[in-house]
Amino acid sequence: MKTLQLFITLLLMANFSFSQDVYRKIDSILKDAHAKNSNISFSVGFIKNDTEFYTSYGNLNRENTIKVDKRSLFEIASITKILTSNLIANAALEGKLNTNDFIDAYLPKAYQLHKKLQQKIKISDLASHQSGLPDIDFRALINANSQQPIDAVNQQTLSEIINNCSALIDYGNYRYSTIGYVLLGQILETVYNKTYPELLKEKLTSPLKLTRTFSTEFRVDNTVQGYNANGGTQELFNWNITGSAGLVKSNTLDMTTYLKAVLNENNTLGKAALLCEETQYNKGGRQLGLGLNILKDEKNTVFLKTGDLLGQSSIMAYDREHNWGIVLFLNQRNHKLRQELFYNILEIIKTK
Repeated sequence: MKTLQLFITLLLMANFSFSQDVYRKIDSILKDAHAKNSNISFSVGFIKNDTEFYTSYGNLNRENTIKVDKRSLFEIASITKILTSNLIANAALEGKLNTNDFIDAYLPKAYQLHKKLQQKIKISDLASHQSGLPDIDFRALINANSQQPIDAVNQQTLSEIINNCSALIDYGNYRYSTIGYVLLGQILETVYNKTYPELLKEKLTSPLKLTRTFSTEFRVDNTVQGYNANGGTQELFNWNITGSAGLVKSNTLDMTTYLKAVLNENNTLGKAALLCEETQYNKGGRQLGLGLNILKDEKNTVFLKTGDLLGQSSIMAYDREHNWGIVLFLNQRNHKLRQELFYNILEIIKTK
């Protein structure tokens, strides 16, 4: 018995030592990146075998000296799609829908699918970006209102896009789709007869005690200022009908807590995540689950989602088999730096 207890103690110490070493290396990467990009603030949450680590560099904005920390509020951008996909998977587990169902019966009455599109698009097609539906013209919206471009999007706007579509030109092929995730949010509202913010609170934020994860109301202290790609100030986007595709606000503490639940296969969230991880698309070297990109090599399977709004960039990733997850936020739109940081960190984390 003493030998077994000693073995367990040594194993725990080894795991803790490994995690500490990884954390120090992650912190070093962030520290060096901030030294080279002092105007950009970073916040990272990392979990390995239920042990959590956090590190942050920079200030809430460029005019003050208040430091960013694990509770600082960022726009998680398209990481929101992971939350939406998890809600869809949970609805499937509850028998509210099947991810292979056609979307026709679940859409609000404002949509009237063209005859050629009926019984064609599955819920899983929306979630894996292969529905072939046209998308919102963000470039035109940004040109019209660079601070709050999506304010112009409403149910009429979306209905015109969907109802005027008579052909799915690239159905079955990957094309990133915001409107697909707007429709998923509305499908959730249909099957539960509740708003997306209500479902987010009921199914995710309340059970997990994510006290700094917001949808409609997000004007709180300790919020970072966003900056566009050119360094100009950028407002956080107001919540509207497109919210389920990318408008949730949160911090590294809450999103790491979310990851911790995702990695636990014994709870509702973890079981829904397993469904999201099933491959729905596999072409040209790209693999997708429900809302998740899938990176595979001989020893690692990493599920991830990036996010970019006009003033911030982010990424969330995890490896279920090796029991780690990470979330990274930047307060400037800079996908190149975000990707560089992530892949440098990934090389440290992943099993060789």
